Amino acid sequence: MPKIIEILDTTLRDGEQTHNVSFASAEKLHIARLLLERVNIDRIEIASARVSEGEEKSVKNIIHWAQNAGKDYINKIEILGFVDGKHSVDWLKKTGARVLNILTKGSLKHLKGQLRKTPEEHFKDIAYVIEYANKNKIDVNIYLEDFSNGYRNSRNYVYEIIAFLLKNPVKRIMLPDTLGIFYPSEVYESLKDLTERYPRAHFDFHPHNDYGLATINVLEAIRAGANGIHCTVNCLGERAGNASLAEVVVNIHDNLKLKTKINEKSLISLSRVVETFSGKRIAPNAPVTGEDVFTQTAGIHADGDKKGGLYETVLAPGRFDRKRSYALGKLAGKASIEHNLKELGIELSEENKKKVLAKIVELGDQKKIVTAADLPFLVADVLKLPEHITLHFEKVVITSGKGLYAVCSIKFQYKKQEYMISGNGDGGYDAFMNALSNWAKEKKIKLPKLVDYEVRIPPGGSTSALVECKITWLPDEKKPENTITTLGVDSDQVLAAVNATEKVLNIILD
Repeated sequence: MPKIIEILDTTLRDGEQTHNVSFASAEKLHIARLLLERVNIDRIEIASARVSEGEEKSVKNIIHWAQNAGKDYINKIEILGFVDGKHSVDWLKKTGARVLNILTKGSLKHLKGQLRKTPEEHFKDIAYVIEYANKNKIDVNIYLEDFSNGYRNSRNYVYEIIAFLLKNPVKRIMLPDTLGIFYPSEVYESLKDLTERYPRAHFDFHPHNDYGLATINVLEAIRAGANGIHCTVNCLGERAGNASLAEVVVNIHDNLKLKTKINEKSLISLSRVVETFSGKRIAPNAPVTGEDVFTQTAGIHADGDKKGGLYETVLAPGRFDRKRSYALGKLAGKASIEHNLKELGIELSEENKKKVLAKIVELGDQKKIVTAADLPFLVADVLKLPEHITLHFEKVVITSGKGLYAVCSIKFQYKKQEYMISGNGDGGYDAFMNALSNWAKEKKIKLPKLVDYEVRIPPGGSTSALVECKITWLPDEKKPENTITTLGVDSDQVLAAVNATEKVLNIILD
């Protein structure tokens, strides 16, 4: 196996064959720069020749940048071309590109079925394009399209075309599993055969992910002696896509114990940019780049990490400028809470930790997503609980609609006695307070006056779990300086206000 694996990224060419993906010229330039400047990729394939005027403009923009940027970037930029006489080469000349990847036929099935030519006729046409490219100082690599079917069903033809190519000035022979049909053992066997049969050849392997085997197929190709491999960012590509750049890189480093030139810390930001520009969202659990892949959910995992990193692996988030997090939900445990509290710089008593955890588990059972941003709300809610509970709302049902009064029904306990009351109003909380006021009048209880009402979500607005309602009350209008502020937390805005109301009633009725 080579000590350093060469990687070509084809996001801007093969990746753009993803259904409904089309990068704008400025987007292509930005991605190309990220790949070469930040990621330190070896090579990028950015377009197919003769596709459109827009594609030609995009290539010219990238080539212009590369010529001014230096660092030999110009020779790391490649264009897919065809066995079409002078046409692809002339197209490259117009754009200033210097590397042509010629698409040839790697199986007799494609050669006879699509071109309707003999191998000798095809080889003659290829030789003409290679010669013309070299006369114009354009380097040539060769794709053997449908190589996997070719090796399965017309192996002698594959040997014949490779032997022919090695007699010509070709830098790399690139072997595509065009339809994503190869099983890992087939990749290994075919590449092992070719690398031993043609030891001086530089072979690239180009996978597709139709069976979900692209990453392992790349690794098998490398084990068999492939010098280079092809990837795309976020597994973009036709049908099921290609091999994910991030997945391949970490496997080369960690499982094959080989080196690449890739800067791992840049992979996440690159993934996010391509995700935005392509409009194709990656799964939250996508390896390395997914939003959730460095989040521990089970409390036992958080506990194990706390006691000795028992659930950590070499695939550490710090490698990618990420942090490990511990989810807050119904599976969370004490260690999960403690980790998140520590991150926020909050210290709680053991009793209050249990109260916060109970609230998190309750929200988790309601399928609410609790984030670290929610935690200060929950802590504030717990810390401001009255010491003694005199009144507790067991059930509150509110019905409202456009053009109708809201109706509220309440079931609650007051001094160990159960009550059922109802009321209506202009809104949900107004109906709740009207019902409560009617009951308070019967009991000759004076309710505090509401003087301020504030609702907010955690900073950033990225949570779907909690709303905090902050209400300021005036128990005695003769003493306006003696206000009481209570907080209520719930996933529903009105019920958060109900919780804040319960707290103030327990304070004044204690």
